[in-house]
Amino acid sequence: MADRSKLDDFKDVLGGAGRAIAQVPDLELAYTAEAPSQAGQHLKVPMPARDLPPAQVAEARGFADSFSLKLRHHDEATHRKNAPQEAVARACFDALEQVRTDALGSRNMAGAKNNLNAALEMRMRSDPIARAQNRDEVPISTALALLAREKLTGQVPPAGTIKGLDMLREWIEESAGSDLDGLNLTLDDQNSFAKLSTQLLQHLDLIKSDDQSEADDSEDDSDDESDDSQDDGADEEATGDQGESEMRSEPSDDDSQNGESDQNAEELEEGAEEEMGDAGDDGMMPVRPNRAMSDLPPGFNYTAWTEKYDEVVSATELCDEEELTRLRAFLDQQLTSLQGAVTKLANRLQRRLMAQQNRSWDFDQEEGMLDAARLARVVSNPSHSLSYKIERETDFRDTVVTLLIDNSGSMRGRPISIAAISADIMARTLERCSVKTEILGFTTRAWKGGQTREDWLAADRPTNPGRLNDLRHIVYKKADEPWRHAKKNLGLMMREGLLKENIDGEALLWAHSRLIARPEERRILMVISDGAPVDDSTLSVNHGAYLENHLRKVIEWIESRSPVQLVAIGIGHDVTRYYKKAVTIMDAEQLGGTMVEQLAGLFDED
Repeated sequence: MADRSKLDDFKDVLGGAGRAIAQVPDLELAYTAEAPSQAGQHLKVPMPARDLPPAQVAEARGFADSFSLKLRHHDEATHRKNAPQEAVARACFDALEQVRTDALGSRNMAGAKNNLNAALEMRMRSDPIARAQNRDEVPISTALALLAREKLTGQVPPAGTIKGLDMLREWIEESAGSDLDGLNLTLDDQNSFAKLSTQLLQHLDLIKSDDQSEADDSEDDSDDESDDSQDDGADEEATGDQGESEMRSEPSDDDSQNGESDQNAEELEEGAEEEMGDAGDDGMMPVRPNRAMSDLPPGFNYTAWTEKYDEVVSATELCDEEELTRLRAFLDQQLTSLQGAVTKLANRLQRRLMAQQNRSWDFDQEEGMLDAARLARVVSNPSHSLSYKIERETDFRDTVVTLLIDNSGSMRGRPISIAAISADIMARTLERCSVKTEILGFTTRAWKGGQTREDWLAADRPTNPGRLNDLRHIVYKKADEPWRHAKKNLGLMMREGLLKENIDGEALLWAHSRLIARPEERRILMVISDGAPVDDSTLSVNHGAYLENHLRKVIEWIESRSPVQLVAIGIGHDVTRYYKKAVTIMDAEQLGGTMVEQLAGLFDED
């Protein structure tokens, strides 16, 4: 085995350690340049450099230990049974459970304790708490998790989080200090820990009483039905002018919407959550490393080993009607409070677009419609000229918008749910303004290569084979398709097993080619992603920047030579290093408001 490197040995050792900690013989451990994630027994941890820098090794070990400890000590059915429905409360509940499983490892294994600390510091570097300037910018879930970790392990928080944590520490300890102290007594019992966590969230007023929730649901239900049944949603009150910080804080009465009141709602939600599996929120951790342009090889050319296994499919081809209906209902239930806030933001966009389409008048004309303001002049002298007005329309270019959504595994959990519902509401809003909208998704058909890789292996593994996976490009809504016909299709994003790898460059070219074929005068392409392209099969046999370099070239070509306007939104990852027009959000719940502002900004341009 002369070809083996220290990195290969490290991978083997870490995989064995993960299986031992999790007590799962079939555990799969993969390495990635994207966000670490866990999907059932399939773990993806950061890829260290070939010379194995100690800091990067500790981070990879930390994520492997954390995911393995969760597999060993966490029961998903118990977690679902006790989890609250409110978005902020659910995020806090999930964070506390993660702290519990990590604390069990820190208490029993000194080596795991150090590794978990390295992984935590890596996560916290990109968390909003590290940049918070006031209380509203501190995620409650992060602050609560750090305080719980402090109580359970006795370890101080990472240095970069102390300033932000101190902004909420007094409030949390005053409201729920005794609950935090009691968590240590239930550390080994997930069910008891969950009940105490629920009590803690009640003391922080993050979980509403049943009576209040029912009142809010009833009130918002009427608002939602009015919004869905009428094409004119622009008369919604200005209460929607809220910042994204309010979307991350405690849900207000105006921002909550009704869930299903039918007796089957609980059964429906439980079934759909089983589809989601162990997805959780790990997929949105913004920890993907940046690669310098100087690291890219000269004379770079991009190819695919074969394209015969690639596919472009509609959502209805991947899922039957009954399952689409169930997944869509689950999506609506999961994001009721968020949907209310995003809908109000979307109505702001609608008002801005409608204002641009408002008709104006030319006054003091010799013919046309009688001007009521000149009525006195007409009465006094019926033959007087210049008493008429002519209606004209403001120039508003015919427009089509394509929303291209990253369907990779790292988007699993809250990010993909929020992306789906935000795209849905944007499509509905733009349709009211006569702006056609297309919704597309991109992923791969398989993990680690699929049939393309099998072909390459059968050909005796030639060097530099190029892209080595089967593409899957999904059409959720065609530009000419009415929103109501495609509404169910977005539920497909909730399906377990759909989200795999992401090859952004080819997806961007595909979406761009569809836009170029459109007859509209203005074409806008909005990309929603959580970072750089990653496909383990391709990157394992090509240069490490193979897919990223291709993405850069595609973006440069579109931005410099194409009539398509390109804008990107990065979730937890800095996409401004790729796109000229881009914005990065660190909390997925900011996505709806950010989409509104980016689109509004494009339409406001001359």
